[in-house]
Amino acid sequence: MLTPRGSYFGAMKRREFLWATAALAGGGSIVPRPIASVQAAESEPLSSPPGTSSQSDAQKFGEVFQPKLRKASVFFEDLDMNYVFQELLGGAYYRAADIGACLAMADQIVDGDRVSALRALLVAGDRLSATATTSAAHGCRTSAREAYMQAANYIFYATHFVNPVTAPDAFAFDWVRHQELWDQAAALLDPPAEYLPFPYEKTTLPGYFFRVDDSGQRRPLLILNNGSDGGMLTAWTKGVAAALERGYNAYTFYGPGQGTALLQQKLFARPDWEKVISPLLDYLLIRREVDPERIALLGISEGGYWAPRAAAFDFRLAACVADPGVWDMSTAWTQPLSKSALDLLATGQQQKFDSLIHLWPRVNPRAAATLILRMRPLGMNSPYEACKAVQQYTLASVVKQIRCPMLVTDPEREQFWQGQSQRLYDALPGPKTVVKFTAAEGGDLHCEPKVPGLRAQRIFDWLDQTLKVS
Repeated sequence: MLTPRGSYFGAMKRREFLWATAALAGGGSIVPRPIASVQAAESEPLSSPPGTSSQSDAQKFGEVFQPKLRKASVFFEDLDMNYVFQELLGGAYYRAADIGACLAMADQIVDGDRVSALRALLVAGDRLSATATTSAAHGCRTSAREAYMQAANYIFYATHFVNPVTAPDAFAFDWVRHQELWDQAAALLDPPAEYLPFPYEKTTLPGYFFRVDDSGQRRPLLILNNGSDGGMLTAWTKGVAAALERGYNAYTFYGPGQGTALLQQKLFARPDWEKVISPLLDYLLIRREVDPERIALLGISEGGYWAPRAAAFDFRLAACVADPGVWDMSTAWTQPLSKSALDLLATGQQQKFDSLIHLWPRVNPRAAATLILRMRPLGMNSPYEACKAVQQYTLASVVKQIRCPMLVTDPEREQFWQGQSQRLYDALPGPKTVVKFTAAEGGDLHCEPKVPGLRAQRIFDWLDQTLKVS
């Protein structure tokens, strides 16, 4: 046990020492992760400088052993890197990650160095992929499924650290690779996930149907609507796995601007998401396992805009969840812009706006990479055109049409659309609930990455009550 230097105790009066000990013992509360501040004791002068009031030895003793808290959830000072790692670690709740493996990867990553993060995640993905292949060859289905799922998850999060400026093809390569690994994991679920594309305009969109069992029993259905950069592992950990555990069948998909629909079919995002959800409902309602009276749509990240938008036009939805609520998607784009850039955007000066933004790779490479990633789903090369296009992604003109009950999550310290969950909740005309997630319970940040269990409990308890699921 660490103790202060003996000379310090020699300077204390016995009565004050006993008083300080009693005061510390009588505090009545246990503080998590106390760290004794020995350095403070060693640097504290034994006598006060001239002209200052002197502290009692008892007060000094208290300061020495004053518990200090460290942020156990902060693995990196780089905020983006830390958030991605929290998302990755949260996947362990549904066996899409292994905690020890994640911590080992964190030890290999230099804070703020995206190349080291990319390398660590890809190496881990390769290792788990080889493990999965071996397990599958020996008929060990559970081990193979979990290893495939973890490999897919690690490689998916590696794509967050691919530089789209210097390595534009690497993103698509790693994304497709993670998708292939996911497909192998999904085939080993019990029962296996069914690849089920649905009609969309003159083509189809890729999707997966998940069943609780093979009974064919009619059950409530959860449709999981990802954000723009979400993969199937995101859908699994953010709703599909929890739905199956609670007796719901589930479906998730890649819409225009998402996943393989974007990378392989070259289908770009659109604001009128009812054009995606309505044909999906037409198709799913053919299936006997789907209870037409109990279909819920859960939108995560940008899906917090898309899901309410679809609910405003298709009244076959019995419930809708926005995690978080997204009232105006464009604010996440405009927040980093300078006043001069905002003025150029507002006054329609496209050439000057684009010229200004194209300087970003030289002055702010991280911002430039983020902008490219955000523009990719829109299929646009002009930053001005992309910023103008995303201004159409607002619920202001349609929110009063939403009739079904809605749940809106409102996580503390939301990074992208702060305050918009409450704004959506206030504007909703029908049955509505807002659920807060706080930092004190670990539920802060976009889509509550650190508390998948708490998140599922609150969302599905509301769904169970709303859909009358016994």
